[in-house]
Amino acid sequence: MRMSRNAAGTVFVVGSLTLTLAALAYPAMLGVQNVSSSPSRIIARTPTGPLTEADRDFVVKVRAAGLWEFPSGELALTKGTTQPVRTAGEHLISGHAALDAECRLIAPRLGITLPNQASPQQQGFVATLTADHGKQFDTDLANILRVTHGQIFPTVAKIRATTENSLVRELADQANDTVLDHISVLEKTGLVDFDSVLFQETTPPKLPAGDVTPPAPQPGAPVVALTPPADGTSPTPTPTPSPTVR
Repeated sequence: MRMSRNAAGTVFVVGSLTLTLAALAYPAMLGVQNVSSSPSRIIARTPTGPLTEADRDFVVKVRAAGLWEFPSGELALTKGTTQPVRTAGEHLISGHAALDAECRLIAPRLGITLPNQASPQQQGFVATLTADHGKQFDTDLANILRVTHGQIFPTVAKIRATTENSLVRELADQANDTVLDHISVLEKTGLVDFDSVLFQETTPPKLPAGDVTPPAPQPGAPVVALTPPADGTSPTPTPTPSPTVR
């Protein structure tokens, strides 16, 4: 029996998501170099409260998400074939622009180095959407973004419930609202394959072949810190818009 184009696209999306979800599990792939197996380990004492590895990794993940979801939103504006898909793009752009601005504001205050590009897997998603056309683009956008937002949602809630750092707590509040908004507008496209979403959200991600797990640092290893410029601004750029699709 021949598989339909949409079904084939869904299978591709489900398979590809495994790689990106694995990247979410390993912040070293997104720019964090010192990662251990103890997320609750306090790595810095700041004026806004203790900073744990989990706190630091969360800020990095929020920044990294914007580096690929922001251009995905721009693609939705130019390639989406329905108004709900274009509306989802608008929400992706505005939501991640605001989150990115917050990350760049608090990172220097917390001594966190932010990534300046998305992980290879996340870049692959943007490449997939760039190559898509017509309804296939709409379907892939809705399902890729819906699954990834669904996966990060519990992480946001856990950080909000456990962090003792007020800046991280504020970012988690903002991220919670943004992720829920994005999930809602993606579902309103009517294109989300909920069977695939449920499978991805209840199945632990498998790591790609090869040793991609970063080595754990020795106890007491220093956090990779970002020295803020003299003027107090962050040296990291805003998400780079994707090339115009013609």
